[in-house]
Amino acid sequence: MVKSLGFRLNDHQVYKLTTRDNPTIIHGLVSLKLEEDHVFVSIIENAPFNIGKTKLYKGVPANLFAYACKVSWDLVNQGSVAFVSKTRLIEHYEQSLGAVHLGNQRMVILPMDGLNLIKRYFLNQK
Repeated sequence: MVKSLGFRLNDHQVYKLTTRDNPTIIHGLVSLKLEEDHVFVSIIENAPFNIGKTKLYKGVPANLFAYACKVSWDLVNQGSVAFVSKTRLIEHYEQSLGAVHLGNQRMVILPMDGLNLIKRYFLNQK
């Protein structure tokens, strides 16, 4: 479940990812800035216990990116999301999110790929 942490930093909204079984444990965080025609992911972080080969859950960052796409979709921005990637993750984001590398470290998730992420992570949510 992605829920707001209830505070804003300047013009950013911060959300946490938890599980239904234990909503007190934060598995990841994302900071979103609402732009006129897209959502900008300022930072996305995975909990240390969800990193590496012994991670508790896989797909935490993808779930948070899907949430950013959902916010964009709900704001009538067609799921468009932009972000700056760590260099070593560019290829991973291209493959796992369908993100497009625009140059340097800038990346974007275009509407069709944003909709695919929304469907993958939120279609069956109750």
